[in-house]
Amino acid sequence: MNRLQRWWQQRFLRRHRIPLHLWEHCLAQSELLQRLDHKQRHRLRELASHFLHEKAIVGAGEIELTDEMRVWIAAQACLLILNLDLDYFSGWHEVIVYPDAFVARHEHHDEAGVVHELERELEGESWQQGPVILAWADARPGVRPYGHGSNVILHEFAHKLDMLNGAANGMPPLHAQMSRSDWTDALSQAYAHLCAQLNAGGQVAIDPYAGEDPAEFFAVMSETFFELPQVLFESYPEVYRQFGLFYRQDPLRRLLNL
Repeated sequence: MNRLQRWWQQRFLRRHRIPLHLWEHCLAQSELLQRLDHKQRHRLRELASHFLHEKAIVGAGEIELTDEMRVWIAAQACLLILNLDLDYFSGWHEVIVYPDAFVARHEHHDEAGVVHELERELEGESWQQGPVILAWADARPGVRPYGHGSNVILHEFAHKLDMLNGAANGMPPLHAQMSRSDWTDALSQAYAHLCAQLNAGGQVAIDPYAGEDPAEFFAVMSETFFELPQVLFESYPEVYRQFGLFYRQDPLRRLLNL
């Protein structure tokens, strides 16, 4: 960062930094964010401040959003890019928040070319080059809609990272020093193993929704990487290693240092 960039950064933060009382309130509600050290918390506060300046977080369905709610969403989302850059959330501008699960309508073309309209009740959704949509009832502090370790905000924003180079498919744009074949081998083998366990009716340590498709596998594994790093490391150590390279973070070490 050159001198001009540092001056602009300092000027921006003097005007738009998340107020300390809001930031401390957010940290107090999140065991996940409390694992961060002082330097990481400082970096996250800066990223979240920029996020709130660049993205509109708006309510739908008669919900009234508060500053505390907006800061909560921004902090959770920016944890994913703590050691990356806000540019990873470029190309879209809005987060829409419903009070509860919402109905999404999608068109599906069958093998005969017939178009079917499907309706699904969702807790969250990410659109390519469009908004992230969240249900506050499942995204608010302390809620784990799919059991211990689930995090709707991390899940939907992980889809956004996956979509940076096209439709979500479990292959986000990797860093130059990463190996595409190593990534593909680690995730495809883990995905096949998980699906085999689920098809056999076995118990799995990971949210079974990860077996839906490779895109959901990436999003669920991202949740697990941050929320339950020891579970991912013990279940799929090569996936943990690849995620560590991609996110440039080590949540397991962070957890063990508490």
